[in-house]
Amino acid sequence: MPQIRPITDLRNTTEISEACHARREPLFITKNGYGDLVVMSIESYEELVETAATDRAIGEAEAEYAADGKLYDAREALSSLRRKHFGG
Repeated sequence: MPQIRPITDLRNTTEISEACHARREPLFITKNGYGDLVVMSIESYEELVETAATDRAIGEAEAEYAADGKLYDAREALSSLRRKHFGG
């Protein structure tokens, strides 16, 4: 269940911080009964950003495969990268 709080609760920053860290999910702030802000811990934010980057990379890989249907062997690709960048 999402945490929803009125904007006046932001006056108590310690309580808001503790709530965000305890549940490890965003806290939704309302203003005049409507959604206004989202507050979350840095850990939750970093996890969200990392997940979005991974999803984006998977989407790009799927689009590339759909475009040319070409797959690469992981061992061959890594070996090629090592030779190219490390000379070995």
